Amino acid sequence: MKAIIQKIVNVIKAYMVEINKLLGALESVARALLKFCFGFLAPLKQLGRPIKNLARHTGRILLTVIGLLIPIVLVTLLVAKLYQHGDRDPDRGAIAITAESMGESYSVPVYVDQGWSTAESLWFYNTTQGSNLLPYDFFLELEQVASQEKFISPDNIDRMRYLPQKPTLFNPDGLPVGFVKDTYLDKDYVGFTCAACHTGQVNYNGQAVRIDGGPAMADMDMFLLELQRAMEATVRDPDKNRRFVDNVLARDGLTRGVIGGDGYSEAEQVKSDLVTWTDRIAIYNTVNHSDVAYGFARLDAFGRIYNRVLQHVLEVGQIKRKVEWLNRTGSNEPLFTPAQITNIFKEIGAEELVISQEQFEQIVKNLAKAKPEYPGLDTADIREVINRIFNPADAPVSYPFLWDIAQSDYVQWNGLAANAGIGPLGRNTGEVIGVFGTLDWKKAEQKWYDVFGWLKKINLSAVISGQSGKSETMDFQSSIDKVNLTRLESHLRELQSPLWEDVEFLPPVIDKQSATFKRGRQLYAQYCQSCHELIVRDDWNRLVTASMLSVDKAGTDPKMADNGVGYTGSSGNFVSIYQDTDAGPVVVREEAPVVQILTAATRGVIATPDADKWMVRRVADWFYSLFASIRENNIKPSVKSGNYNPDSTVNPYASLWAYKARSLNGIWATAPYLHNGSVPTLYDLLLPKKRSGDPENGNYRPDTFKVGCRELDVVKVGFVCQQGHG
Repeated sequence: MKAIIQKIVNVIKAYMVEINKLLGALESVARALLKFCFGFLAPLKQLGRPIKNLARHTGRILLTVIGLLIPIVLVTLLVAKLYQHGDRDPDRGAIAITAESMGESYSVPVYVDQGWSTAESLWFYNTTQGSNLLPYDFFLELEQVASQEKFISPDNIDRMRYLPQKPTLFNPDGLPVGFVKDTYLDKDYVGFTCAACHTGQVNYNGQAVRIDGGPAMADMDMFLLELQRAMEATVRDPDKNRRFVDNVLARDGLTRGVIGGDGYSEAEQVKSDLVTWTDRIAIYNTVNHSDVAYGFARLDAFGRIYNRVLQHVLEVGQIKRKVEWLNRTGSNEPLFTPAQITNIFKEIGAEELVISQEQFEQIVKNLAKAKPEYPGLDTADIREVINRIFNPADAPVSYPFLWDIAQSDYVQWNGLAANAGIGPLGRNTGEVIGVFGTLDWKKAEQKWYDVFGWLKKINLSAVISGQSGKSETMDFQSSIDKVNLTRLESHLRELQSPLWEDVEFLPPVIDKQSATFKRGRQLYAQYCQSCHELIVRDDWNRLVTASMLSVDKAGTDPKMADNGVGYTGSSGNFVSIYQDTDAGPVVVREEAPVVQILTAATRGVIATPDADKWMVRRVADWFYSLFASIRENNIKPSVKSGNYNPDSTVNPYASLWAYKARSLNGIWATAPYLHNGSVPTLYDLLLPKKRSGDPENGNYRPDTFKVGCRELDVVKVGFVCQQGHG
């Protein structure tokens, strides 16, 4: 007990230091704001006592608001920090699995020292970032397609290679690692947080070690397709539908009885929302359909982020032009008649600046309607239309590990994300856009007090996203939790790579005094270290410098880099705005690189306070997310290192046609290898690839191998599957 109390005291002391720094910043802002307001009002004093009193009264109101704001920020931060250490389950929620789908049974996973305590791991697993995949109770009560077993049963979750968990304080319903509850506009959802894709596990002889920040073995594409099928079965099957509705209503009634709330109370509403969300997941899967199988441990995150941002900036005129210009495959004949075009967009007014989620879903439904003057397209034809508007998400890559990410100057496989300043907040905001953040983007409304409409054009999100010169601007309201994104990024500063020798059940590492070890160290220094620098895992001041190598020199799969640079789409209201690049300002065209559109949209989201919080809290949280993002980030702007094509006025994104040579500390726990997970083990990585004319009996990298297993090959260092599995 004494140790626990001391730890709490230490946390409070450390946080008081942060509070003092925040107070200083708030004081500076308050002084500047007061000076501005009084300076603005001072000349009005000459107009008489009423105006003078107004100035004095305005100042008092401003002081009162600031006085309220400061304690709210302080109390919120202190409570959040203490709450962060509340869940102390000794197993960190992990459970044993017997005879699971890959033929690997294992005992309750253990943990090694990676810089996080038990509570810190559980906080990372269970902290929302604003992802809204599905209504929360729907996810808990959904059955599998062919049985009455729940979709989130441990065996089913494990089969898709997510990590099942038992209930804990922060996870009372036992959601898998990285699946969390989020509340947005008074409605509860389940969604993804960082840990779903960035928590790994290594098995060996029936035992397991959980790897915080390691790449997941999950197949998200499989998960979402099976989720769609389970929901469609629940819509179709009367018995499943009845059980589902009854269970959701029973669960919601219990919840309201205990803590209150405004959830489902009528069966018809449950049924209606089930159809809505089933269609939503199905359309998402159609938009992101790929002819390239992802398999386990890979995801085309960029492709999906790109497509989501394109969907939510769609402007009526632009999408109409794209649809009107579509021809039948192999023909110059238009795909749609003028009457069909009219009906496809029947429910959408010409004045709409942005097509909403619901309106987009209605467009897709209209494409499928088999009525007179409607297209009546089948799934394959709809997919063809979708492919003309969006881009195939067909470049799956490995989930990167997260240790050292907060100390890196550039992140992402192609070095897209600079980590200086608020770069991490922008990167993480883009990530939540891709994993089902609710994006209520719409035309900014003119407030009653904005008589001439000036404030609408110069609001912060319009200025930062580049729209300030527009007659109409977008409002970037969303569920994205920028405060938690800031806290999660800060949390990663303490994460360290795992050490093989800390895992008690693994064979001992090679003797570091042996001739073999010394020879290997020499070879590494000679051939590897110039790109893969050595990292002192627990050095708080470490800086990891990305070494970029252009794709043509790397000689590997270029697909991810090609898509990142080459994908384009309709820019919506961002058309004709100016955007800075390393090569100079560029003008965003109607058909623009998606990287430009994503950059503008992300900036708009960052500049928009959370809509589902009351005004003072909204401003306080927004200020904190920006202030903490900058203050806690020691990375400064710098040019990229490596051998790559620099950005130029001819190609402002040339440097993105490259891949990053990542640091290799902890690499033993992150198979399969390379950016696209195309090599099973470190041993195979050092072998040559068989080329035309090479002897048949040589020792080469395998062209194919099985994935999905977590059993460690302690000789070759990678994962190996038992016969009949994987």
